[in-house]
Amino acid sequence: MPTVTAENTGTSFSTERMLEARDRSWTALRDIAAHIVPGMTEPEAIAVAGERLNAAGMQRIWHPSIIRFGANTLKTFRQRSAPDTLLAENDIFFVDLGPVFEGHEGDVGDTFVVGDDGVMHACAEAARELFRRGEARWREGVTGIALYDYVTEQAESLGWRLNHETKGHRVGDYPHAVHKAGNLGDFDATPVPGLWILEIQIAHPVLPIGAFYEDLLMA
Repeated sequence: MPTVTAENTGTSFSTERMLEARDRSWTALRDIAAHIVPGMTEPEAIAVAGERLNAAGMQRIWHPSIIRFGANTLKTFRQRSAPDTLLAENDIFFVDLGPVFEGHEGDVGDTFVVGDDGVMHACAEAARELFRRGEARWREGVTGIALYDYVTEQAESLGWRLNHETKGHRVGDYPHAVHKAGNLGDFDATPVPGLWILEIQIAHPVLPIGAFYEDLLMA
């Protein structure tokens, strides 16, 4: 019986279907974000996400949809949001999706701003920029540990704090979890393309807002 490693996949794994799941997940995320408006609660937004994912042809979810408003953008995946939070007229929110399409796991996340608050817009863009910098660093052949060390330094250089509890992870053909891969930020090898999610979660150094961005690392 073969040894199970962090980068094993199932017999049904297909790079093409993996990329299709990624693309369909991004399309669904943008659709969902467009339906989130001031005055909504997070549970209402999550219900919208479920409706739009089903309309997009999702087979199932492999992790629950997470949508955070305002100060809840500082919360990690497993932390509970402050209850009864409404999206304000000038506010920040993020969407984190984990749908399955054609037996393969999508995992995408991005941050959005309603209104014209310049700091919130800068926060959302900083998460995307840190992902871009991290992705470029990964292409140089660093380990997962070194990658997150680098992103930490880059976040500090831009004036933001990286949330170290959000360290990225494996995806693949469903369910990837049977391979016991652990976190990307603890992975002491160079991650291969098409199987690892780089997650970026940052916080403003003073204000109660944060941002989130994640995507598949592809060569």
